[in-house]
Amino acid sequence: MKASLSKLRSIKPQAIAVEGELVRFSFLSGQPGLPVVATPLHEGVVLEEWLASHRELIDGQLLKHGGVLFRGFEVSSSQAFHRVVHAAGGLLLDYVERSSPRSRVTDKVYTSTDHPADQRILFHNELAYSGRWPRALFFGCMQPAAVGGETPIADSREVLRRMSPDTRRKFEERGVMYERYLGGGLGLHWRDVFQTDDRQQVERYCADNGLSVEWEGECLRTRSVRPAIRAHPRTGEQVWFNHGYFFNLHSIPAELRASLHTAVNPRELPFNTYYGDGSEIEPETIREIAGIYDAVGVAFPWRRGDVLYIDNMLTAHARNSFQGERTILVSMSDLLVG
Repeated sequence: MKASLSKLRSIKPQAIAVEGELVRFSFLSGQPGLPVVATPLHEGVVLEEWLASHRELIDGQLLKHGGVLFRGFEVSSSQAFHRVVHAAGGLLLDYVERSSPRSRVTDKVYTSTDHPADQRILFHNELAYSGRWPRALFFGCMQPAAVGGETPIADSREVLRRMSPDTRRKFEERGVMYERYLGGGLGLHWRDVFQTDDRQQVERYCADNGLSVEWEGECLRTRSVRPAIRAHPRTGEQVWFNHGYFFNLHSIPAELRASLHTAVNPRELPFNTYYGDGSEIEPETIREIAGIYDAVGVAFPWRRGDVLYIDNMLTAHARNSFQGERTILVSMSDLLVG
């Protein structure tokens, strides 16, 4: 990641509004943008109580800016985090059709992706490869890492605006094809992805959600074609919303890609993406997308008790590598189907 993205921001928030003399809204930089920061003006403000009576206000901030960071409310336990996400409204969701390992903490609250600490997780919108995805994502910081471990965020509208006309046209016309090979030893097993060991249940889910199914012994291959660009259901804005970059082999370092090809039959790689017609997404296109994310991404250091609330369609997220213990909780709500 470029230094400009990984550098921890130390700019003091600039106040922009006071609501009911309880909470102040500000920005991490001097200009409006991701994220809006909400902080209590007095001790003892209980976030879930304040949030339950100010949903319309927060929803407006979310739709305008894409994300709200609640800071200073001391949401420092999984139970407190659970109460906050309930107070925000919307039906909380289970994590189905998974693409990353996670641990369930409590009802519909999970750890963030359990990938090794030394690995960076690239920008993506949660479950954008699926036909069912959450509109809202919540991240709760129980323990910030000693070094690194930020959750960079990026405006999906701005990513699309900065895309070259040729790249945008190709994705608009063709969409993205996702191919996953589950159970081959790399990545997740199909039992973990679909949270069942019943093959018929897997087949029903896939049929209902636009995935083709091929059983190869104990392994499962799925394919699906989804739009690369979608309209936000509330604002109508066009957003870059897919896993075409995140799942593509050209997005990982060249040396790792070479070792994967040496160790594994290319047909048995856990995932890859193509244009919707099955043709290759050019390496230079993947590099273009990576450069845009690096240019528009925003990173800030986590503080214990932070809660980040983002609109999953308007805002992509990532994870920086880290050192030390790190615990970030995740919850999802507001199911969308398309």
